[in-house]
Amino acid sequence: MTRLIFLGPPGAGKGTQAYALAQAQQIPHISTGDILRTAVALKTELGEKAQAYMDKGELVPDHLILEMVRDRLGYDDVKAGWILDGFPRTVTQATFLDDLLNDLHQSCDWVVNFDVPDEVLVERLLGRGRKDDTEEVIRNRLSVYREQTAPLIDFYRERNKLVSVDGNQSIETVSAALDQIVHSNQ
Repeated sequence: MTRLIFLGPPGAGKGTQAYALAQAQQIPHISTGDILRTAVALKTELGEKAQAYMDKGELVPDHLILEMVRDRLGYDDVKAGWILDGFPRTVTQATFLDDLLNDLHQSCDWVVNFDVPDEVLVERLLGRGRKDDTEEVIRNRLSVYREQTAPLIDFYRERNKLVSVDGNQSIETVSAALDQIVHSNQ
């Protein structure tokens, strides 16, 4: 059983690696970013509220994310494991997640931190061509990430759950590092 949390700034490769690893392990890749983008595209109530924050490069507030994660971790397909990508983003969310996992009789094996220099991230994100990925918005998102999300690194390091991966390598090299992490836990 594999239960991982992927941390890292936007553009670090979390989604690419989570998708590939989830396929290999036959577990769900739970991406709050994908869930939010779908909600925005479908113009749901959550999507409309989230869009206003996303357009400014700000994080979507906890109360809009927490219930969605609670619901998703209650689905049957998570019994074999999961990869959380994009959640938690703050220490408050991490505390919520700890409580939620205790309620669900689940635990996280590892928190994988993808480490990539900002200049590489800006280049990657500009290359995606999303309408919300202007350089100004990207740099703001990275600043918000460093301010609000980076404290999670200390939070999980103190709990002996943190493993860092150099995300500024080839996709194959990063995948091999993740395989080692998963197999060290089995």
